Amino acid sequence: MSYDLIVIGGGPAGYNAALRAASAGRSVCLVEKADLGGTCLNWGCIPTKFLLGGTAPVEALEAQARMKAAAGEVRIDLAALQGRKDRLLAATRKAMQQRLEKAGVVVRRGLARFDGPRSVEVLEEDGIAVLAFGHCILAAGSVTTQVPSMKPDGVSVLDSDQILALTEAPDSLLIVGGGVIGLEMGQIFERLGARITVVEALDRLIPWEDPEVSEEMARTLKRRKWTLKLGARVRTLVSTNGRAELTLESGEVLDAAKALVCIGRRPATAPLTPTRAGIALDARGFIVVDAHLKAAERIHAVGDVNGRAMLAHAAEHQAAYAVDHILGRTDKPYADLGLPSCIYGAPEVMRVGRMAHEFADAGEPTQISRFPLAANPIAQASAATGGFVKTVWSRGRIRGLTAIGHHVSHLVSLAAVMVSQGWTREQVEHFIFPHPSLDEALREACLAEPEAPK
Repeated sequence: MSYDLIVIGGGPAGYNAALRAASAGRSVCLVEKADLGGTCLNWGCIPTKFLLGGTAPVEALEAQARMKAAAGEVRIDLAALQGRKDRLLAATRKAMQQRLEKAGVVVRRGLARFDGPRSVEVLEEDGIAVLAFGHCILAAGSVTTQVPSMKPDGVSVLDSDQILALTEAPDSLLIVGGGVIGLEMGQIFERLGARITVVEALDRLIPWEDPEVSEEMARTLKRRKWTLKLGARVRTLVSTNGRAELTLESGEVLDAAKALVCIGRRPATAPLTPTRAGIALDARGFIVVDAHLKAAERIHAVGDVNGRAMLAHAAEHQAAYAVDHILGRTDKPYADLGLPSCIYGAPEVMRVGRMAHEFADAGEPTQISRFPLAANPIAQASAATGGFVKTVWSRGRIRGLTAIGHHVSHLVSLAAVMVSQGWTREQVEHFIFPHPSLDEALREACLAEPEAPK
């Protein structure tokens, strides 16, 4: 069989690419080896935010209790919460399938691999189907990184997929990896009563964020009695007598009821036999793409597999561009100026654009201005006044915004507009910000007295 477009992967990128191409009248086949929705829907963005939302009342009560304004207890039924989550995910997958069918997209279940530069083999339950394509969009996503010394066993040593299936919270949790997954999972299980220990090989948490954000995050978590082992490397992590036992290279031994290994993700490229299609991989296994996200003559690679930004919304944005490039709607190089990112929980983190130290590394002039959330009325009302908003200026325009604190993810869309349009101080002054609101913190951070970056 032959299609105008074959999309490999049914996550946010592949799903939206298939619908976009089908709406333009193209014949489209989407190949997915597991569940529609990919990592984002099934094991990442959506279930983690569901559990963070379900446990948020614990955090809210504790914040008011610290102010002597409330007392009591919030009891979370994790099994019930997991049941609700699973029903939501199943309903979403069903709705996605129905929408694809209504759009005329053919969905085939199986593992895809390239058979050459213009065809793929799909390993289905009842055999192998060979499909030819005019164009292909590769959106296969990523998988969890594993190393032999701390391989998840599904008993006491878990990966980020396995821990999302727990229906009883452990009394203690060891987290290997101080990135987004580790911090969000840690907050979920802290709210459920677990003692949290984080082991991170680098010298700070979320090391790709602004250093001041990393410092503020560490201070906050230490106040909440998290144990942070930074600059610590793991020698072994195993299940022993039904518990997780972690040995550091220093010889120190840590013990917990469960351990979560979340040391990153790697592109799901190996099963695709990409070299058969003339696709090159870099040293880390990511697909090499050009300025138009093309991996080969008629093949685009989008999302996690190309390593540009391992974010669901980035993947979807790239997919829309790839379809438009195939359809001849654009020939401009792909650009994602103002790409937003968030870390959820309490505190939250948001960032758009470049950070001050990135300008310094490039030798470009920069200034910063900032505003503490301790002076924001919404943060004050929620008894969550830690954190700040920080603006990065270059040549009189906003080039970066970052924040850490209470619900700062709510600032990210306006921040993305401000950065992508390169707002000036005058534009900020003329824009009407509602009062009282968290959004005012953006205004105050932009209008504060500029200073040289530290």
